[in-house]
Amino acid sequence: MSSAIRDGDPVAITRALVAIESVNPTLESGGSGEGDISAYIADLLSDWGLRPTLDECAPGRFNLRATIGEGDGPSLLLNGHLDTVGVDGMTVDPFAAEVTGDRMSGRGSCDMKAGLGVILATFHRLRTERIPGRIGLLFTADEEHASLGMLAAVDAGVRADFGIVTEPTSLAVMPAHKGFSWVRARVTGRAAHGSRPDVGIDAIRSAGRLLSALDALEARLRSAPAHPLLGHGSLHAGTITGGQAPSVYPEHCDLLLERRTLPDEDPRSFEDELSQVLSTVRRDHPDVMVEFETELVRKGSDVTPDHPGVETLLDALDVEDLPRRVEGMTAWVDAALLNGAGIPSICFGPGSIEQAHSADEWVSLPEIERGADVLTRFARGFFGVER
Repeated sequence: MSSAIRDGDPVAITRALVAIESVNPTLESGGSGEGDISAYIADLLSDWGLRPTLDECAPGRFNLRATIGEGDGPSLLLNGHLDTVGVDGMTVDPFAAEVTGDRMSGRGSCDMKAGLGVILATFHRLRTERIPGRIGLLFTADEEHASLGMLAAVDAGVRADFGIVTEPTSLAVMPAHKGFSWVRARVTGRAAHGSRPDVGIDAIRSAGRLLSALDALEARLRSAPAHPLLGHGSLHAGTITGGQAPSVYPEHCDLLLERRTLPDEDPRSFEDELSQVLSTVRRDHPDVMVEFETELVRKGSDVTPDHPGVETLLDALDVEDLPRRVEGMTAWVDAALLNGAGIPSICFGPGSIEQAHSADEWVSLPEIERGADVLTRFARGFFGVER
């Protein structure tokens, strides 16, 4: 462990974390998960005189917690996830953490080991200061798949007055993001030889009729009032499978449909919306048979831009001579689960979401450094600590 890492340099910490493979094993065979990276960070925090705690939230999958500060004052939670998506198809060395000019490349450099580096640098700077309250660090497992880590933390009773999730926002403040619903549409036809149209019912063409009818639902979503930061809800077809041979009427066709929902919408309502669409299709095509099954839902979240925590973060950007940008987060992240647990939580961190999961993933080094400066200043402002 280099002296720069021990001294809390956010770029050096990020580079060390990118070099540790923490691919989510559910997403890519052979992925190591969070064991190695959580152990490394635990050693670093221990070296700084802190007492980290590792929680096994599922077999071989780990969350990491630590706390600084004392007393009954306000509480702040800083959160990020330890896992990454897979590395198949990358055009850069996933774990070399290569620095070229003002960029660092590698899997997780943007999403979101730079964000972890910013939190750790902030902890290093504040660990010896008198904080009239508590700052909690929570690094979680499995955000890239099913959020096992955050769900376990919420079930265990994580609490704070305000939370910041350091997902990549290009140092914009993002207090809102959409939820989503995945619904599988199982379309049933009738198998028959291709020469028997009097017997066969084409499940793929039935699926096509359902897909075409979704245009009306999308138009309705676009005509509804827009969220000031997130715009409108949306939907698309993610996958389609069906058929077995050119000369056979397909008996089955499966669609996996995604609906992105606004924070005030119930993502479980997507199945009802699809049922209404199906009823219109069946008026003209009564042989279209579809069963819907909701596979995964995540609710969006929304913290008002005038929340004191948001305003304190914007003030920190002002002092650091960075633009006050308040935007909507396009991706779903664990901040929604924190909001659902009663912890107002927003996103703020280095890196652009456009680089997340990309083949040449990279992050800006100046954004890492400035992000740590802003987060440290924000924390002092949150607790009213003068420096």
